[in-house]
Amino acid sequence: MTTQSTREPHTRLSRLTWPLYTYALFEEFILLYPLYALFFTEHGLSVAQISSLFVLWSLTSVLLAIPAGAWADIVPRRYLLAAAPLLSGTGFALWLLFPSYWVFALGFVLWGTAGALASGAFEALVYTELSRRGAAQQYARVMGVTRALGVAAVGVATLLAVPVMAHGGYTAIGLASVAACLLCALAGLALPEHRAPRSDAADRGSAPEEGSGPGLGYLQTMRLGLAEARGSRAVRDALILLVVITAFWGMLEEYVPLLAASAGVTTDDVPLVVLTVWVCVTLGGLLAGPAARLSPRTLGSLLALAAAAIAVGALLGNPLGWVLLGCGFGVCQMMNVVADARLQDSITGSSRATVTSLAEVGAESVSVVSFPLYAGVFLVLGHGTAFVLFAAPYLLAAVLMARTRGTRPVPTAD
Repeated sequence: MTTQSTREPHTRLSRLTWPLYTYALFEEFILLYPLYALFFTEHGLSVAQISSLFVLWSLTSVLLAIPAGAWADIVPRRYLLAAAPLLSGTGFALWLLFPSYWVFALGFVLWGTAGALASGAFEALVYTELSRRGAAQQYARVMGVTRALGVAAVGVATLLAVPVMAHGGYTAIGLASVAACLLCALAGLALPEHRAPRSDAADRGSAPEEGSGPGLGYLQTMRLGLAEARGSRAVRDALILLVVITAFWGMLEEYVPLLAASAGVTTDDVPLVVLTVWVCVTLGGLLAGPAARLSPRTLGSLLALAAAAIAVGALLGNPLGWVLLGCGFGVCQMMNVVADARLQDSITGSSRATVTSLAEVGAESVSVVSFPLYAGVFLVLGHGTAFVLFAAPYLLAAVLMARTRGTRPVPTAD
């Protein structure tokens, strides 16, 4: 009887975690990731033009994230998660077929739309399903493993990109990326989702979330989410912390291949630099569960050390530097999950995906400003110094983390 009783919770979680982990793997198993910036450069794009594409990417997510988040509080979230990689795969296919600035731009619009569809829906689905199984306290661990698997997929894809590039060129790289998107969509459809009907009464009180859409309309769903973000100090503080932690290292990692190239790394060896960095990021995700139990002051200290590691690593531009850069990014990945868990724990209303999408909007809004600023700093001071300047905000994030109190998971209804 004891064996059966301990096996049942694991079985209940595995029904969620297996498709979740599969989704995370294929979502990031994109062989184009370590090479697409170089692909753009080889087709005549300058650093300024590449930065403009990143701005367009972020701007698309900013404009669509909240509407998509509200939509995810009404329709089945797994359908949106399945549609997202199909849009990304379409963009990658267009890059291969018609490589030019405007087609690259269209691909980033599709990619940004895909990110908006998944924004909020992914975290909300996972937290709701864990809560339904009485395991909301496992969110940081499950999401840490999920993020780590995604990063590991980036690492494997990066490693494979070297021989695939050598034998099949960008065509083989692109086809493999499109195939991964198709498999990711299938995993999204396999995700479990159980959401009880919502009602106005449930949202007027402190009753737990979640629900499918019959009880509330689209605009009301969005208003409720925005109202909770404004009215709850715990939600507001968690959102600010998550935005600051997410925005800058997510922007800087787009420039890692260019940083490596500027340090004298050959095109064939750039994927190995990216791989070194992302091995460290993978470890950061795996450590998110234990890190969630650390004191705020300890977490703040770790984040301050991460800022220093990013800055020093970028300036060194050698093997030790790439390891330091990876360690800094790894801590940021770990803190992303911890901050996300604090946000999910603090949400009590029915518009969980809408509230969560606000973090995406905040992070992408910062990125919209940061990409052209990075391009300007690069023109004057180079990639290394640009990394130093954009790592500095993590000192502020360290202070915020040290002052933010953790929250206990709020039980949610079936």
